[in-house]
Parts: sequence; C-alpha cells; structure tokens
Amino acid sequence: MSSTAELMPVERLERVFEELAELAGARNAIDGRIVDLVAELDHGNLCGMTGARSVAAVVAWKLGTTTANAQSIAAVAHRIDEFPRCVAALREGRLSVDQVGVIAARAADGSDEHYAQLASVATVSQLRTAVKLEPRPPKPDPQPDPPRSIHKTLGEESTSWRITLPHDEAATFDAALQSLRDALVADFHDDHGDGETMGAQAPPFPTIVDAFMSLVEAGWDSEVARRPHAQRTTVVVHVDVEQRMAALHVGPLLSDGDRHYLTCDATCEVWFERDGQPIGAGRTTRTISRRLRRALEHRDSMCAVPGCGATRGLHAHHIIHWEDGGPTELSNLVLLCPYHHRAHHRGDITITGPADHLTILDSDGDPLTPGSLARPPNHPPPDVPPWPGPTGERAQWKWYHPYEPKPPPDN
Repeated sequence: MSSTAELMPVERLERVFEELAELAGARNAIDGRIVDLVAELDHGNLCGMTGARSVAAVVAWKLGTTTANAQSIAAVAHRIDEFPRCVAALREGRLSVDQVGVIAARAADGSDEHYAQLASVATVSQLRTAVKLEPRPPKPDPQPDPPRSIHKTLGEESTSWRITLPHDEAATFDAALQSLRDALVADFHDDHGDGETMGAQAPPFPTIVDAFMSLVEAGWDSEVARRPHAQRTTVVVHVDVEQRMAALHVGPLLSDGDRHYLTCDATCEVWFERDGQPIGAGRTTRTISRRLRRALEHRDSMCAVPGCGATRGLHAHHIIHWEDGGPTELSNLVLLCPYHHRAHHRGDITITGPADHLTILDSDGDPLTPGSLARPPNHPPPDVPPWPGPTGERAQWKWYHPYEPKPPPDN
C-alpha cells in the first residue's frame, strides 16, 4: 500500500491542497507572462497582421482557450499600465488571471491599489460584486433603448432559446403568449371537457410552450404570401438515404423518430453529385443558387479562416474569382465572415484552394493554421511561492467601502 493511502484523510487533503497551491502559483505566473505577450500584441498593433478580428480572438485561437478566458486575458493586457500592482501580483503568482480580468474589465481608473488589496482575499464572484458597487456617473439623457437579443444553444436532444426584450416589449410578448394559451385552454376544454373523463391517448394540457409555437405558426400563416417560395414553413433536413441518417441544416443529427416525422410529408430537393460533390452551376452564372448555398452551409458550418469561428451572416466566396475564370461549384466556394471576406479582397489574407485543401496565408505569406501554439515547455516552471487562493470567507458588504473615483478638477 502506498504511503499516500496510509495517511489520514485530513493529511491527504492537506497534501492535495499543498500541491494545488504550488501549481496554482505557477499557473498564475505563467498567465502573467502570457498577459505581457498579449499586451505586446495589443499595444504594438500586431493583431492586424494575424488576420483575426480582435486581440481576444487571437488569444482564443492561439492558446486553444475559451472565449471568456481569452477576453479576460485581453482585458488585462489592454489595461496593463493602469493596474501595475494587480498585474505584478499576477506575475508573482499571488492573483489569478480571472481575478485581475474582472478588475480590468470594468474597474475605474486609479483603483489599482484598492483592488490589489481586495483581490488578495476576495473570490472572483466577490470581486464582480465589488466592481458593481462602484459609483457610476449618471447616464446622459435620453438613455439608449435597452438591448434586444435572441441566443440559441444546441444540445444533444433539444435546442434552448434565450430572449432578451425591454420591459414594454416583454409585457406585450407576455400578453400575447397568455392570450394564446387561454385560447388553447378554451379549445382543450371544448374538446375534452373538464379533463376528468379524458382517455389515456388525450393530448397533454396546453402549456406556455404550446402558446409560443401557436404564436410562431400564426405569424407564418399571416405572412405566407409575402415569403419567398410561398411555403408555410421551411425546415431543411439533410437525409442520407443509404445510411438512413438525417440532420437539420447546420444543426444536430436527428433521432429515427424525428427523421420519420419530418420526412413523412415533405418536399424533396434532389442534389446531383459528381465524384461525391453536388454539381453547381459551372461558368453559367456567378450567382450561388439556394440549393448550392445549402450544400455549402452543410459542408462548412463556420468561417473558413482558422481561429474565427463565426457562424452568422457568412458570405459565399469564390476561391478562384469569377472574373478570373473560377466556376460556381462547391469545390471553388467557401464561407467567410464579412470581416475576413473584406480582408481577403483587401489583400490582408490570401485564400487558395480547392475547398477541401484550403491554404490561407496572412499578409506576410505565413500559413494560418487552426491549431493552438501549445507545445511541451523548454523551460522550467516559474519559481514562485505557492498560492492557496482566496480565503473564501463570506463577504459582509454592509461594511465594505467601494472605490470612489476622484472628482475631476475644477477649472
């Protein structure tokens, strides 16, 4: 039996925490060096040479990290001169990049000393609260309209939507949903009475989700004459007849039941293929048809430039330009986001094909590759003391004095 297993649970926990503290200190110091390098990218105006649209995009691409972590690193790098104490603590392994990132993202100018002291004991969540408690200058009138947004998240078995609306529009939305749900409930009672005598095969009681789908269908029905192709709905499904598999267009695979349901009463669009590739329009037209666009989106779900990852508003681009004799075929087409599409035609990046073997070069002729820069280190880890992390004590905010920016000098 190993010596570790012979230790008491408390001793084993202490040993685990000791090693975690050593690794956390080294990781923080490494993140501090990463921040210095990213600051050189930012302040030296080197980001534009990479073909990426922002410093955070370069960090996420080259470090293989999440967008949120990349944004924290980029925020610290951008304000590295405004928070010298916090960044010094990061380099010495005494603060994490997430802690300093929260400060750099929203803290007021001149608050470096205040937050360097607070961050030595505060968690990331507590730092977020502290920054929010800072007094903010009054917003000028008139205030801009509240943001409106819709976000979609794909899961393995379902899709989640998150809708953000101003209060007045949200009230209208709520009233519409409630009205439609009341109508569905009334129809349900007309068909099934009070529900006590319903059979086992009766439909479920209407929910707010049913009301939402009724709202969507009502909008479709009222606008059917104004939509292209005069179709009530268009749900695109790609079906592999031989493999008996199907997937939503630019979406997840479907179960057998969903595939049967969606294809039970559907209009088929046949794709003719040559050597396994859908046949395009050749040189007859430069315009990309709806059928070819769908095939392109089915093959490429995001911008073709490595490190970009954009999936919305993509442009179809001829690799060999139409005026240079390039055909409108799938092998000569790629999807690009508007930013990189303009960058290519400005000459900032070069794209050569065919589409299944793309080569994308930056302005210096160096290839852009999708992988991160991670490799085994050639140097020992930083020699910094262990970092046990924040104390984790419950914050007593009634005793906390937020940082107050100094008033501007009187002229």
